[in-house]
Amino acid sequence: MKYSLLVVAVLAALALGACQKPSVVVVPATTAAAPGPAGAPGATGEAGAAGTAGSSGATGAKGDSGATGSMGADGAKGDSGATGAAGADGAKGAKGTTGGDTVVIVPAPAEQK
Repeated sequence: MKYSLLVVAVLAALALGACQKPSVVVVPATTAAAPGPAGAPGATGEAGAAGTAGSSGATGAKGDSGATGSMGADGAKGDSGATGAAGADGAKGAKGTTGGDTVVIVPAPAEQK
C-alpha cells in the first residue's frame, strides 16, 4: 500500500508535467510622439466652379377634398303680387219655405238712463 500511493503520485506529476503550457508573450508598450506646435495657416483656395442645375421634382400627390361650406344668408323679400281680378257672381239661391206656425216675438227696447 505504501508503494501504490507513491506510484500514483509520481504518475500524476508526470502526466500533468507532460501537458503543453502556452507561453505568455509580453508586448512592450509603445509611446506616441506628441505633436509639435501648429504651423502658419495656408493661403485661401480658389472658388469652385458653379454646379449644374438639379432636375425637377416629381409631381406631388392629390390633396384631400375641402370641407363643406357654411349655409348662405336668407334671400331678399320679394315684391308684392298684383291685385287679382274680381270674382264671378254667385248662383241664385232657391226660394225659401214659409214659416208655417212659427211666431217671432221681438222684445221692447230698454229705457236709456
